[in-house]
Amino acid sequence: MGNDMREIFDVIIVGAGPAGASAAYRLAQQRVKVLVIERGMAPGAKNMMGGRIYTHSLEQLIPDFRERAPLERQVVKERISIASGKEMTTIEYTGSDIPQDEESYVVLRATFDKWLAEEAEQQGALIISNVQVTELITEGEGKKQRVTGVRCDADEVYAKMVIIAEGANTVLLEQAGLMESTDPRSMAVGVKEVYKLKKEDIDNRLMLTGNQGMAWLTLGDMTDGLLGGGFIYTNKDSVSVGMVVGLEDIGSAKHSIDDMLGAFTSHPSIAPLLKNGQLKEHSAHLVPEGGYESMPKLGGLGYLIIGDAARMCMNLGYTIRGMDLAIQSGICAAEAINIGLRDENMDKVPKMYEKQVKNCWLGKDLKRYRKMPKFLATHPRVFDTYPEFVNSMMRDVFTVNGNGAESLMKKLWRRVNTVGVFTLIRDAWKGVRSL
Repeated sequence: MGNDMREIFDVIIVGAGPAGASAAYRLAQQRVKVLVIERGMAPGAKNMMGGRIYTHSLEQLIPDFRERAPLERQVVKERISIASGKEMTTIEYTGSDIPQDEESYVVLRATFDKWLAEEAEQQGALIISNVQVTELITEGEGKKQRVTGVRCDADEVYAKMVIIAEGANTVLLEQAGLMESTDPRSMAVGVKEVYKLKKEDIDNRLMLTGNQGMAWLTLGDMTDGLLGGGFIYTNKDSVSVGMVVGLEDIGSAKHSIDDMLGAFTSHPSIAPLLKNGQLKEHSAHLVPEGGYESMPKLGGLGYLIIGDAARMCMNLGYTIRGMDLAIQSGICAAEAINIGLRDENMDKVPKMYEKQVKNCWLGKDLKRYRKMPKFLATHPRVFDTYPEFVNSMMRDVFTVNGNGAESLMKKLWRRVNTVGVFTLIRDAWKGVRSL
């Protein structure tokens, strides 16, 4: 890059993850001059979270993605487990004939993000990797502060609009005073491992066939009673296993997050799945967990914020969504910019973008589940008391010995009393309301 390139590009995008690449794809389709700057060696090189993508927004962007995208397996089996000690209670659902707009797939971010960025390149976007944006270039102060470009060490590049897709670690935005310092209560730290396994072993151990895949979410005492849980996603010939724990309290936990992941992978219900698996990858990353209530202002003069940088992620306990939100945010940003370029009025773009997000499913879903993060964060019983309660109750239900039969209601009532009837009712009501 030259030392000073003034508005050679219409749009600069910082970050080539799903959000940034989607915005670049849609903009380049409209012959907008787009530059994407990615600090990793290649798109996807630094993206370790994710693993499952609900494809409705990707289909809107690239209708024939099923024929070309590097998809691992289609998720047809869902498992939700509650663990305590060496016990685990599991609910499993297997679907069939899933409508296309309801499909989800497991992906490996290193290959998927690279493919999506290449799709944007084929549309005409310029993507530069292994270059780090060190600073946003701004003019003016206060409400009149405008982002005019980016600085990459000694190099400067200018554009009519800068899209910030830098991910959960919003260094550039905070440095420029465009976003408040990250609240640790709205963030989590995630660690993930990928184990190489034979396809037949994965299929046999999880009762899968062909391209069938599974998503398995677990909560319990492996997180030391902290907000978080474990996840497992099945790839073609590997398994992604991870742990996500709230950032605010991780420093005061009895165990490190790596130790928590070790407790998860060695659990008697998990370890057989990973038997003879070869560890191929170990990585960690920040994850936005605050949802709607933690979202910043989505843009201002000369800039828009999309994807994880805008805290667009939802952890509902039974499913985690991020990639479909990121792609949709990129689409919304691109459509707002296209209108601004057409009308030669870029100052109206931020409000148009916020309006598009608010009026489409993205804003509506985030708002609908806005109470869930607070409920999970303020009810630690979900992660310590209730796992023991559920497994003890199930143990009682299925116990048969020579001491004489005991009525089912007596067994259940004994366990309910260990928590408290009113506590159970109150927590259940609050949990339902948050959904």
